[in-house]
Amino acid sequence: MQKLKMVKRAVLAFGLGLAVMPAQAQFAPQGPPAVGVQRAERRPVTETAEFVGRIEAVSRVEIRARVTGFLEARLFQEGSEVEEGAPLFRIERAPFEAQLAQARAQVASANATLENARTAYARARDLRATGAGTQVALDTAQANERTAAATLLGAQAQVRVAEINLAYTDVTSPIAGKIGRSVLAPGNVVTPSIESLATIVSQDPMRVAFTISQRQAAELRARYESRGGPAAVVLRIRQVDGRPYQHVGRIEFIDTQIDRGTDTLLVRGRIPNPPRDAVGDSRELIDGQFVTVTVEGVEPVQALVVPRSAVLQDQGGFFVFVLGDGNVAQRRTLRLGRGTADLAVAEDGLREGDMVITEGVQRVRPGQPVNPAPAGAPPARPPGAPR
Repeated sequence: MQKLKMVKRAVLAFGLGLAVMPAQAQFAPQGPPAVGVQRAERRPVTETAEFVGRIEAVSRVEIRARVTGFLEARLFQEGSEVEEGAPLFRIERAPFEAQLAQARAQVASANATLENARTAYARARDLRATGAGTQVALDTAQANERTAAATLLGAQAQVRVAEINLAYTDVTSPIAGKIGRSVLAPGNVVTPSIESLATIVSQDPMRVAFTISQRQAAELRARYESRGGPAAVVLRIRQVDGRPYQHVGRIEFIDTQIDRGTDTLLVRGRIPNPPRDAVGDSRELIDGQFVTVTVEGVEPVQALVVPRSAVLQDQGGFFVFVLGDGNVAQRRTLRLGRGTADLAVAEDGLREGDMVITEGVQRVRPGQPVNPAPAGAPPARPPGAPR
C-alpha cells in the first residue's frame, strides 16, 4: 500500500512538470525583432507615371456611295488591309453611261446651234456695214450668238457631271488601312443618304489618347519643361493582359483646354504599329482598345531612393522607419516623387546615408529597439540569445 502511494506521487509530480514547462517557454523573454536595413542613396532613376488610355487610328474613313444605283459587286475581303486607291465596290454603270452619252449629244446640238448663230451674226454685221441691214437685226443676231455660246457651256458642264457620276460607280479606298465588314450585299440599292458601306481605319502609325488631371499636368510640366517638354518623355503602353508593347511612342498633341466636367487634360501620342508577320494583316494595336500608358523620362535623373517595400502608409501619409541611436526605430514622414515599380523617390523626409528598415517593417513600432542586419542577409543573434 505504501509503495502504491509513492508511485502515484511520482506520476503526479511528472504531470505537474509537463504542465509547467510550456508556460515557462511561453513567457521566456524575447529579443528585439530582426530587421533588414539598407542605406538611402542617390541613384539614376527613370521617372514614370501611368494612365489609362485608348488606341485610336490616325485616319478613319466611312465609305459611302456618291450616286444612287444598284450595288453590283463587292471587290474586297472583309477584315483585310487595302491599299490607297484599291477598288472596293462597283455600282451598276449602264444608267450613268447612258446619261453621259445623252450629255455629249446635248453638247453636239449646242455646238451646232452656236455655229449657226455665229454665221447669222456675221451676216447681220456685214449687212449693217453696207446699210442694207438694220441695227435691230444686228443686235438680235449678236444676242442669239451669245445665248448659243452659253448653252454650249452648260451642255459641256453636264458632260463633266455625267463623267464624274460614272466615275463614282467605282468605289475605291481613299486611304491605306484595314477595312471592316460590308454593311450591304450586292443587289441592294445604294444612295448617298444611307449608312456607310464599310469603314476603313489606318494601321501604322496609331495614336494613343489619355487624360491626365490638372494636378498631374502641372507636375509633369514642372518636371520636364526645362528638359525639352514633350520631347523629354517617351510613351510606353501595356496591353490589357499585362504584356508590354515593344515599340515606344512620342507625344504629338496636348489639348489647349481642360475639360470642365472632369478637370482633365487630353494628351495624344503617336506610336508605331508594324505588321507582326510577312503577310501584313496581323498587328498588335487595334483601333479602340484600352491600354495602360506609361509616361517615361528619356534620361534618368539622380534621386534619393528607397525600396518600395520599405514605404508604409497611414492617415498621416507615407513614411519609413530608420535606425536611430542605439538601433532604435524612428518614423520618418516622406514626400514621394515619381519613381518606378521597385524604387520610391524621397523628395523630402530622408537624408542621404540614413539606414532605412526594408525587411521586417511589419514588426517594428516607433521607438522600439531592433536587431538590424544588411537587407538580404541573416540577422545577427542578439547577445544572450540561445543558439
